[in-house]
Amino acid sequence: MKKYPVKSEFELKKLILEIGKRLWTRGFVAANDGNISVRTRKNEILITPSGVSKGFMSKDMIISMTMDGDIVSSNNQYRPSSEYKMHAQVYRSRDDINAVVHAHPPYSTAFAVAGIPLDKCALPEAILTLGSVPVAHYGTPSTNEVPDSINEHIKKSDAILLANHGALTAGIDLMTAYHRMETLEHVAHIMYLAHSLGNVNILSKEQIGQLMEVRSRMNIPGRINIPLSGD
Repeated sequence: MKKYPVKSEFELKKLILEIGKRLWTRGFVAANDGNISVRTRKNEILITPSGVSKGFMSKDMIISMTMDGDIVSSNNQYRPSSEYKMHAQVYRSRDDINAVVHAHPPYSTAFAVAGIPLDKCALPEAILTLGSVPVAHYGTPSTNEVPDSINEHIKKSDAILLANHGALTAGIDLMTAYHRMETLEHVAHIMYLAHSLGNVNILSKEQIGQLMEVRSRMNIPGRINIPLSGD
């Protein structure tokens, strides 16, 4: 039987607030941008509210709902994020994912706006944790276009750039999903700087293969998509 987070809803809400503050403090979201969710049961999630800064949330704002859009519990003052359909699509696609973070970190979003995937195998840490990060085609926010755009990508990747929108990361728990967002933005920043210097050294097929062996030994959870060669 599939096991979902063992933390209580109280603890999960506290963690959502902490991640929201980190996203806001690091400039990964502005104003009321972004959303965070965690799966609590097969068809239920906790999700952040719409229209509230992620740096200034309180536990009573976090909403429990089904992935079909029905509210399980809330204080009736807040509506769930309009992007809940995107979160639900991730959970329906992957039984191994229990948390999703969506934000607009500047460098990652710049790559998304430019339509440039982060698919160059240049940083060992990025290869181990993210692999090749694709760009999903543009979808109008809060519509079914967004979940449709990520459908194929999420089956083989834990990080996705959303064209002209932002980024999405997922994980077995909230902190894993959040840390992938941090790593994604760090990689995007470094790749931007390397491109501005005029050169990006790509790891060889052999070097990538060695990293995959390391990843296997470390038993890192999740799915990554790696190019067949470093060329």
